[in-house]
Amino acid sequence: MTTWLNMSLQDGASPIMEQLIFFHDHTLMIMLMIITTVMYMMTTLLWNKHTSRFMLEGQLIETTWTIAPAIILVFIAMPSLRLLYLMDEIHNPAMTLKAVGHQWYWSYEYSDFTKLEFDSYMIPQEENQASTFRLLDTDNRIVLPMNSPIRLVVTAADVLHSWTIPSLGVKTDATPGRLNQVSFSINHPGILYGQCSEICGANHSFMPITIESVSANQFINWVSSL
Repeated sequence: MTTWLNMSLQDGASPIMEQLIFFHDHTLMIMLMIITTVMYMMTTLLWNKHTSRFMLEGQLIETTWTIAPAIILVFIAMPSLRLLYLMDEIHNPAMTLKAVGHQWYWSYEYSDFTKLEFDSYMIPQEENQASTFRLLDTDNRIVLPMNSPIRLVVTAADVLHSWTIPSLGVKTDATPGRLNQVSFSINHPGILYGQCSEICGANHSFMPITIESVSANQFINWVSSL
């Protein structure tokens, strides 16, 4: 999760988020090279004392500064398109989770199990303990098995919401009357936090999302205990 004065992205908890972080770093390096080159050329022009009243055109440099940006854009576009197709790909899911946004809480349904559904509310500030995070912890956590392809179906019951877990690289709009689908896989155990990312009313800031990632055996034991 995000920590105080964290200037970078959260650590990736899914293969897609790891790829997003790699692409972010790849693009930043290209931007750094462009900024360095432009700053060097601007500095050189400012301090250059040479003039030439005969230099009216430079076809070579004009060709270069037209082709070079096109090549740079190709180096950005190719990994970007690859990542977009990876994010849209729906694998054969091991299980399906349905999330329904309400004002101002989430409801969850485990479609593969009979009558396994619950509402998830933010823990009030006066009930917070030393081990809980303010505005992020919920009374009922989503429990999901790690290293398993999971299909998430998102909708809303009233207004627009957005189901978002930054460390998974997942952000899906919850629209009334519409089902949006996304797939992800969690690659390590732990607790993941997110929040609604669509302004949905007065208590928009108070509908967090909490996922507890466990092993497959622990998940089966959790389902059996309900």
